[in-house]
This record gives sequence, C-alpha cells and structure tokens, in this order.
Amino acid sequence: MSNLIPVEINDQLQQEVSARKLHEGLGMSRDFTNWFKYQAEKLNLREGSDFTPILAESTGGRPSIDFKVPIDIAKHICMISGGELAHQIREHFIQAERAWNSPEQVMARAVQIANQRINNLQLIIEEQKPKAEAFDTFMDGANNQKMNIVAKSLNIGRNKLFQYLRDKHILMADNTPYQEYIDRGYFVVKQKPITMGDETINKPQTFVTPKGVEYIRRILGERKAG
Repeated sequence: MSNLIPVEINDQLQQEVSARKLHEGLGMSRDFTNWFKYQAEKLNLREGSDFTPILAESTGGRPSIDFKVPIDIAKHICMISGGELAHQIREHFIQAERAWNSPEQVMARAVQIANQRINNLQLIIEEQKPKAEAFDTFMDGANNQKMNIVAKSLNIGRNKLFQYLRDKHILMADNTPYQEYIDRGYFVVKQKPITMGDETINKPQTFVTPKGVEYIRRILGERKAG
C-alpha cells in the first residue's frame, strides 16, 4: 500500500502527497475532481497554503489535474474517509512523518540547507567578483582618473565639478589643484606635451587619485546633506 502512495519532498523540504494517488489508494469510486472538491470544502482547504494544483501526465499521455497536499492534510483526508484501508494509509503517513522528523533527518536537512546557502553565497560571490575586481582596479593607486571620468562616476557634470572644486578652493583658476591637496594624495598633475606649430609646450593636466575620488564623493555628499 505504501508503494502506491509515496511521500514526496518539495523544494521547501516539506513532505507532501499526490491527491490523485491518495484517491486511487483509498479505492474511491467517485471521480477524482469531484472527490477532491468535496474534501477541500469539508476541510476548508485553501489553495496555495493547503494544496497546490499541478498538471500531471495521465495514462493516455494527456495532462490531467492533480493536487499536492501536505502530509498532515493527507492524514486528515484519510481520517474523514474512514475504513480499514484509510486507517492503514494514515498509519503509513504517520510513520513517514516520524521518520522525517527524527533527529538524524532533522540534522541532515539542516546540513543540506546550510550547504545550499553556501552554494548560493558562492554564486553571488562569483557574480560580484568582476565588479569587485573592477573597483579594486579603479581604487588602485596607479590608476588615476581624468576629471570627466570622475564626474561621470559621481553623477555630476564635469564643468559643475570643476566649478564646485574651485569654489571650495581645492582647484585653482586653471583647474589644477592647490599644493595642499596634492600633498594629501588627492590629485596628481601631469604635464601633457602639446605641439603648436614648431613649438611644443607642456600643459598641466589634473588627474584624481582613488583617494581623491573618495574625498570628492564625501564632500559632495556633505553638500547634498547640507
């Protein structure tokens, strides 16, 4: 009898039973659809919490409706059905439930859940790894950024950022930083050679260090908060 009505485990690691197989195991003459409708009304079952409709393959190969019910609901159905057969099936469910809730099974499920969480965390780590590597590269001391790149990353216009830093007396009129902020490690000024006719001149170009990016981000945040 127990082979006819297997107890299954769903994705939430809960025991459940096929209502259609239970109907067959109980030897009910009434058609399955009306029988289950009667059981649901009598026990005040609610779809989603007390049973879940699914499509199952019938013997003819065409999909048929079935319902997955928790094992405690299956026991209730057996109890109200009455008779020796229903009693035997209910006893089978009770034994399956006891085995499932034994200390060994509870511990095994805890390990399974923990392993699943570890696997999920590992997947998240792998997904975030490229972003973390990109951030590390950006924050690398050797990776200084042009002001337009910094402005874009901080969601502010390039000219607005220049103006703000000039107003804060961080940049001079030519958009190069005051020596104080270079000494703090916020900026690097490089000389960019520019050829004008026969003459080559060096034009200072301001780069922001990773430390400087964080500093600008912080003072912009203080401005918004104020």
